[in-house]
Amino acid sequence: MDRRIPSRRTRREFLTASLMAPATLALGARGALAQTRRLAPTPACPGAGDVTPAQTAGPFYKPSSPRRTSLLDPGITGTRIVLTGRVLTTDCRPVARALVDFWHADDGGEYDNTGYRLRGYQFTDDEGRYRLETIVPGLYPGRTRHFHVKVQAPRQRILTTQLYFPGEPWNQRDRIFSPALLLKVEEARDGKRATFDFVLVAG
Repeated sequence: MDRRIPSRRTRREFLTASLMAPATLALGARGALAQTRRLAPTPACPGAGDVTPAQTAGPFYKPSSPRRTSLLDPGITGTRIVLTGRVLTTDCRPVARALVDFWHADDGGEYDNTGYRLRGYQFTDDEGRYRLETIVPGLYPGRTRHFHVKVQAPRQRILTTQLYFPGEPWNQRDRIFSPALLLKVEEARDGKRATFDFVLVAG
């Protein structure tokens, strides 16, 4: 067995390495932390900082509509559509129990001004989500295809606005059309699917 004593140089190198190791680890950790801080965080919901613009309610709004998530009453004709989305704050937090009130024209471009066909409200769930079953609104003179909506977070002011369909020829001829209010629409086996997230400013 080799019992030779290590040289002083070897001991010195060992002690130096031992003393430097914690410092090296600390520098590495600080470097990794600095690199992490430099990386931009992944957005939780891109575009949520843009407040949903308000628009006129128009002449056909009626209060006291029924609470429901489907407007597909008997006798309703037209292309079915399911509209889903969320109600969010400007810092991306979901708004639970927000009131979302919809009304729109029927397939022929007419509003029910005596009853509540194609009118109804609902509340968002704990994640700020809503879901509406209805039909694609018809066209009428002077207006492109659209939904009317009122959105109100608990104990906050009401946002009144409208939602539009992409690719409609009348979009550019409608004087109040806004591209910021375009739905995302796709074809489905039983009609269409659309999404839109409302972003509310607090206060």
